[in-house]
Amino acid sequence: MRVVIVGAGKLGYSIAELLSNEGYEVVMIDQDETQLEAVKNTLDVLTIRANGASPATMADVEVRGADLLIAVTAVDEVNMIACILAKKHKIRHTIARIRDIEFVAAEGGYLKKTFDIDLMLNPEYITAQEIYRILMTTAALNVEDFASGKVRLFETKVRRDSKMANVPLKDMDMPASVLAGMIFRDHQMIIPHGDDILKPGDNAYFIGDPAEIEKFSARFVKREARRLERLMIIGAGRTGRALATMFEPTDVKVKVIEKDSERCQRMADMLQNGMVISGDGTDIDLLMQEGIHETDVVVCLTEDDKLNLMLALLAKHLGARETVVRVGRSEYVDLMEKVGVDIVLSARLLSASEVLAFARRGGVVSVSLLESAKAEAVEVIVQEGTPVVGHPLKEVHLPRECLVCAYVRGEEAAIPNGDSVLLPGDRAILFIETQFSQKVIQYFKGRDRA
Repeated sequence: MRVVIVGAGKLGYSIAELLSNEGYEVVMIDQDETQLEAVKNTLDVLTIRANGASPATMADVEVRGADLLIAVTAVDEVNMIACILAKKHKIRHTIARIRDIEFVAAEGGYLKKTFDIDLMLNPEYITAQEIYRILMTTAALNVEDFASGKVRLFETKVRRDSKMANVPLKDMDMPASVLAGMIFRDHQMIIPHGDDILKPGDNAYFIGDPAEIEKFSARFVKREARRLERLMIIGAGRTGRALATMFEPTDVKVKVIEKDSERCQRMADMLQNGMVISGDGTDIDLLMQEGIHETDVVVCLTEDDKLNLMLALLAKHLGARETVVRVGRSEYVDLMEKVGVDIVLSARLLSASEVLAFARRGGVVSVSLLESAKAEAVEVIVQEGTPVVGHPLKEVHLPRECLVCAYVRGEEAAIPNGDSVLLPGDRAILFIETQFSQKVIQYFKGRDRA
């Protein structure tokens, strides 16, 4: 399968890396020779220095007739034109990065209907949605919903004083509809069994019925922890604006700090209940004056990764209960977590997850990249004639690097065991070590015919 990526910036690079590692034939187009050199020196992809929104480029023998074009330049209009031209040159599917929230939020799929763009990516909005879901779920580092909300994934950090630490999973009073699906310890993925224990510092992943997950998650909360009442957002860029407006219908008191006066005014025009403060988020006097020591969560959303880290550490020092940081460079995630940032999200990886799910289509509904893309949670529709159909799971001999942690049949979700039998049309939710994902998915959806 050949994939053409227009735009060799950070997002384009991340997508190219993921697809190349999965064996896709990737062609990268950009006008900036410096960016292309960085790609050529590190990835096994073909690069073309050209205007990705030019008919001549689309007519190139390496481009025309490709299976998928992904336009992720910094300019919405360029991305839309590239996608329109791609369809004219027999490229079957297109994805465009669209940063304008109004386009993405338009009813009826305006861009799909008007320009035949198959998928719109808005990294800032995707990130805001992820932060909102996490903050509204007790003790969560990550929350993902599958099968139209019938199954929920919940990730948490095991604290040193947690009652769940050092207890064998088989001895935990865990609801029947909740499964301990994966443990990440010292950068290693562990598919747990009954005798395994959760150790302090582990990232533990549970999956199951959303209502039961909500109740179960409370076991990982410190006694003194309160529900989210006060939220401070530092940075009123696209992600900050989207996140603040998501909290408008809630009882959460939101304060937004932004030093750019134009962004402040734009943010203020969007909020009725929240408060917008024009000032420098690194100003300790300002932070104390605005009650950072009484704030439940501080979300750092400036465009500078290093500044976000400093702001998060400063917020913790001044008394904030929890910190969330958005990073551009996914390699910073582990570092920030080690030095005390509670939740770190990579906007690039969140967007790349959506692209990966689309590229694997033909049964794959969604892909969530976990632990800096070392593991995945995948929702796949079981296809007729594949190895898992009609056999007890214990007889299928799935690769040990994966776990079938839930499935949905009709309107009913279930946690499987070795005797469970999957049928065509079931939605299976899998934990997979990323390097084995292509091998594992073939058991459920077969080989691509593209």
